[in-house]
Parts: sequence; structure tokens; C-alpha cells
Amino acid sequence: MENKNTFKILALKYRPKVFKDLLGQEVLAETILNGINLGKTPNAYLLTGIRGVGKTTTARLIAKALNCTKNKNNNYLCDQKDPCNHCNEIENSNHIDVLEMDAASKTGIDDVRELIESSKYNPTSAKYKVFIIDEVHMLSKQAFNGLLKTLEEPPQKLKFILATTESRKIPVTILSRCQRFDLKRVSLDKITKHLKQILEIEKGKISDDALHLLARASEGSVRDAVSLLDRALIFQSLKPSETITDIDVRKMLGLADKSKTIKLLQHVFAGNEDKALKILGELIDEGLDPKNFLNDILELIYLFSRRINLGPIDKELFISESELSLIEEACKGLKIQDLTLFWQLTLKTIEDLNTVSNENVALEMYIIQLIHVKEIDEMHKETDLKENTKNKNIAEDKSELKNNKSIASRNTAADQLKSVDQVKTITKNEPLKKLDEIKNFKINSFADLIKIAEEKKEIELKYDLERNVKVAKFENGKIEINFNENLNKNFIKNLSQCLHKWTETRWIITLSKEENLKTYFQEKLDKKKETLDQEKNSETFKEMLSVFPDADLTNIGKKDE
Repeated sequence: MENKNTFKILALKYRPKVFKDLLGQEVLAETILNGINLGKTPNAYLLTGIRGVGKTTTARLIAKALNCTKNKNNNYLCDQKDPCNHCNEIENSNHIDVLEMDAASKTGIDDVRELIESSKYNPTSAKYKVFIIDEVHMLSKQAFNGLLKTLEEPPQKLKFILATTESRKIPVTILSRCQRFDLKRVSLDKITKHLKQILEIEKGKISDDALHLLARASEGSVRDAVSLLDRALIFQSLKPSETITDIDVRKMLGLADKSKTIKLLQHVFAGNEDKALKILGELIDEGLDPKNFLNDILELIYLFSRRINLGPIDKELFISESELSLIEEACKGLKIQDLTLFWQLTLKTIEDLNTVSNENVALEMYIIQLIHVKEIDEMHKETDLKENTKNKNIAEDKSELKNNKSIASRNTAADQLKSVDQVKTITKNEPLKKLDEIKNFKINSFADLIKIAEEKKEIELKYDLERNVKVAKFENGKIEINFNENLNKNFIKNLSQCLHKWTETRWIITLSKEENLKTYFQEKLDKKKETLDQEKNSETFKEMLSVFPDADLTNIGKKDE
């Protein structure tokens, strides 16, 4: 007797028991049922689709429809209150004539050979013997070859049902012997309605916005959505009187607050580095997952692009009114060229996360790079505007000189005086820097950078530059680096701010994938050791050893050191 207190996960508890319960696969269900009712069933079915859309469930429903002894000719199969023995046993996965095989664990030719041997015998009690092979793409090449003949011409009372998430990995010779059915991703609207129905039955308290978020996080997979709902209900059971909100769900899933992410991008578009990094720090403290965060950025870039190209965004995308207004505000002044660059840089950063040990540092560098990309674009626009204005002024001046030669000759002296006055005004209002001050701002090498950090009393920055940073490339205005796990989490921010303060220009700091790099400190140690070894092999040291046999050379320095 089953214990009433036994917990059953929602994904199994609400698994479809008849074809009408299959969510989002109505056309497929109708096609399969019509074929069974007309007696036109294929020797082998192939069910494909992403995880959690109902492949294994559909396979069991087909097995039930083929062997059902009650109400066979309608769309509901057996009456669920009083199912036939075949449907009941298939539902509980203990029917002797319906064999389920997991190809992920049984991949070899020996496993398929056993299957083929058992296929020679007629079903014991059911009308059809059914072999369900899940994750069939995992079978070996030899196993597929062994299955070919039986799959094409099986015994009259045998049906194969193959299920896979990777149809491209199945040989064409197998595909051509199956009738293929593609189970599509389920729409957000249908998943949300399904979650609401389950929520009513389970008597949970979860807001509509939270349900929308769960549906979006499932990416079209019904099973994933129901599993996430199960997780949210367990979370809600800790606070029975409270309602789970979208903020709670974001914390539960490690998702960033979308409003905060939009505001972060607004600061990026405005070139406000401090505020952008401050919001990023808050999101990191709240426990965001870096990959989820970057995928949210990609989604927002898509929404910005859609807003610019196609006009106002539909509410059907499950975006709140406040988020819509933020997107509308953030889109002002944006161009599709900028968003394209942001898209490419975001994709590259997702790849970089696989090689970087400190993901938070990678995110900081990513935000700084976005700001630099925006600033470079603005600089190009300014340059183009100045060039156009200059060309226009030159053309106007030429025209004026041609038509007013006499006036121009009379006013030459006055114009020159006017220019001298302007120069005096500029010189007076903007005093020149001292020569020694300008000299300090020149950073031509990584060693110069370390020296200036020491002079400016930036001890923490100097320590990181010497011992935790590995330089791949150093140019004026651009540094390409790698780093170890001991790097300070605020290093990128500090370095960027200091460089801008010292040189009055923005520097581009990029991540290098080059390996076998050494820190500045390690290079100095290696160089010192190499020099020491050379001196130990010198004639001078050998002469000294002949006089003082116990002597050793431990350091080398200049006379003034």
C-alpha cells in the first residue's frame, strides 16, 4: 500500500496521461492518433526535440494508444478513472510487452543484439510489443548498423519508438526508416497558464510576474518549468503567509534584477563608469550568475534593437510597464551600429568566462570595454563633425575671398589682431602645465607604469602590477593583460581611473588568452638569476674562489646602489 505522505515531484505528478494533456503539441498528437485510428502506423517512430517537451511521455502515450482495449477510437484513450490493464501497466512502467531502454547507458552492439533476439517473440498479452529507445543518438556505430534490418522490416507485432535530443547525430540510414515527429518548444503563454493551473491545485502563493519569470527561465521546456515551480513552492513553504515575488525568484535562480541591468546599460551609454561599476558590484553582491547576467544583456540588446528598428515593444514578451519605460528611455540616441558592437563584445565575454579564473573581474573589464567602445564611437562622430565643419568653412572662405577681395585686404590687419586676442584669452584662461609635470604623464612601457604608480603612492596598484599581472602587449593607450587568482577585485577599476587621471586619456584594457606569461616581478627574478649564473662562470669569480674557496656570490649591484 502506497504511503500517503510519500512526496512526488510535480514534474512526475502532472505528467500527461492522455494526448489532450500534451502541452503545445496538438498537431503532432492529432496526427499520431489519426494514424493509429486508421491502422496506418509506421514500423518506427522518431521523436525529436529539446529536453522536457514530452518525448518520452509521447512515446508512452503511443504505446498506450496501440494497446488500449477501451475507448480506442476517441482522442482520450482510456477513462482515467477506470483504465484498462495495458494502459495502467504502461503508465507505471511495468508492462511486460513495452520495453524502455536508455541508450545512454546501453550503447553497444551486445545490448542491441539482445533487443533483436527478443523481438522475434510475439507479445505476451498486448496487441503490439513496443520498444522505446531513449537518447538513441548515444548508440555506437556498430549498434546502429545492427538495428538497421530489424528497424526496416520488424515482425508484424513489433513497433519501435526512438527519442532523441540530437537528431543530427543519428545516421541517415536510420532516419530514412523512421516516421519523424518534431516536438517544438512550448510558448511562454502556454507554459505560464499551465503553471497557474498547477499552482491553483497545489494552493501556492506565487505572483504572476514570478510565474512569467519561471516560464522564461524554462526556455520552452515544460518539465523544466514545472521543476522550477516545484522549487519555488518549496521556497514558499518556508514562509507560508507570504507571496513569492519575481525578486524572490531572481534570487532563487541567480538572475540579475532586469531594472538594475537596464539602468547599468544606461550608465554605460552615458559613459558614466563609476555608476555602472557600482551597480555591477551590487548585482555581484546579490549573487548573480555571470553567464545568466550576460545572457540578460544579450536579451536587452535585442530589445533595444527591436525598439529602434520596429517601434514600440509588445507587452506579450512579459516585460513589466516599468521595464518598458526604462527601455524607451535608454533607447534615446542609440544607434544599431553601437548595439551590434555590444552584441559581439558580449558574446566574446561569454567565451572568456571559460578561461578566466575570476569571473567578477572579467565582468568589470567587460563593462569598462563597453564604455570605451561607446566613447570611441563618440570620438569618431566628433571628428567627422569637425572635419565636415572645417571643410564647409574652407569652402565658404574661398567663396568669400573670390567675391570680396578688396574687403578682405582691408580687414587683414584687424583679423590678425583679433586672432592674437583670442590666443591671449585662451592662454590666460587655460594655463599650460609645467614641463616636468607633462613628462610624468608619459607612459611608454609597463615599467614606466609601475614607476608612476610608486611615485603617486598607489601602493596596492603597484603591488598588483608587479606580482599579479602578466603583460602580453603594451602600447600607448592600450594594454593587453592576463592575471592570476590573487588579483584585487577592484584592480581593473583602479587601473582605468588612475591611467585616465595621469594621462588625461582613456586606455583600453583587454584580456589576453596567451599562456606562459610571467609577472614583472618573476621576470626580474629570472633576469637576476641569469645574471648571477653568468657572473659565477666569469674568470673574476673563479680567481676569487681560488683565494677564498668558501666564498659565494649571492647578489650583483651597481656601485651607486
